[in-house]
Amino acid sequence: MGVIHTAPGAEAQVDYGQGPLVKDSDGVYRRTRLFAMTLGWSRKAVWLLSMSSSATVWSTLHEKAFRQLGGTPKVIVLDNLKEGVKDVDYCDPTINLEYAQVLRHYDVVAVPARVRDPDRKGKVESSVNYAQLRLEHRTFDSLEEAQAFLDHWQTTVADVRKHGTTQRIVNEHFAEEVSHLQPLPTSPCPRFKYGQRKVTTTGEVQVGMQRYPAPATHVGLVVQVQHDDSVVRIVDLASGKLLLEHPKEKPKTPVMSLSSSSGASCKAAIKALASSPAGPLVQRGRQLGSHIGLLCAAIAANDEPEFAMRRLHALLRFVERQGAARVDVACAAAIDVGAPTYRCVRLWLEHHPPVSLAQVDPHIRQLAAYRDVVARLSSTTNTNTENTDQP
Repeated sequence: MGVIHTAPGAEAQVDYGQGPLVKDSDGVYRRTRLFAMTLGWSRKAVWLLSMSSSATVWSTLHEKAFRQLGGTPKVIVLDNLKEGVKDVDYCDPTINLEYAQVLRHYDVVAVPARVRDPDRKGKVESSVNYAQLRLEHRTFDSLEEAQAFLDHWQTTVADVRKHGTTQRIVNEHFAEEVSHLQPLPTSPCPRFKYGQRKVTTTGEVQVGMQRYPAPATHVGLVVQVQHDDSVVRIVDLASGKLLLEHPKEKPKTPVMSLSSSSGASCKAAIKALASSPAGPLVQRGRQLGSHIGLLCAAIAANDEPEFAMRRLHALLRFVERQGAARVDVACAAAIDVGAPTYRCVRLWLEHHPPVSLAQVDPHIRQLAAYRDVVARLSSTTNTNTENTDQP
């Protein structure tokens, strides 16, 4: 295939390659990912390194590259990698929601290349190979050090070279293209979390521990919810049309952070609570299970004192009725979703009832029915025996 010519600002190509070895937080050298975005006309490239890959990382790297270029192309040509393309289809591909959101914010269209057609994005593949040669056999003690090295090489070598295909200095060529790029939005793209919810009979959807009104026309239907720290959006699942948007409700009281990174602060908080009226209950929770103890401490620290005592007693009664292991799992689930509250534990236990014999199969009869059958069989056997014994 010959060289594909594009107009200034019309197209960029993106791809991943293999980056250098970088020491991670555990002191182990790990292979990084090398992200490249290359403009089709001037061959100006942006190279970025990442320790991992996901739809979020992929989207973030695009935003960084756009802002380094000072504008956006009209079209992005990419491979059919899972970080960007959810369903591969040459005529009608499905772009991942988070990635699609970023592209809409920057007014860019994603065009996945045909499967097994690497020549369609040959410019970025050449760009990846070019950077890999410079990074080959190098190791770095941090991702920041590796990125600084790559940025310095780009400024002093890559951008001032004469490109082999265009036969022009890359920086000078890019200076003519930059005015053709689309202007950047004034703010970065807001990042939503996505999910699907069924609209209840009362016309609501639940996000976290809060309920939000949904259109009455969608009662009983599944809708998509998009939410971040400030807003909850309800979107029609089939058309993608925005139905309603609500301000996200904030917790009325600050919630103790229970992430693993704050384990020391949690232990300090539990120690400080030892002298309070709730202290013995918190200590009892710690003896029953690690997550029970953490959740008891959060209730004691965040709730009104009178309600805190009620909820702690109720939580410990759950242990008496359903067992410490089961309640500890419920507390862990509440902590994981960022809602370490009595209500969250109660709802989890209600929606995850313990499995009993009667729940395994509704066709299984009650034990009393089996007892009656055994009694009838025994009576029949005794009668037959008596008849056989008669002369």
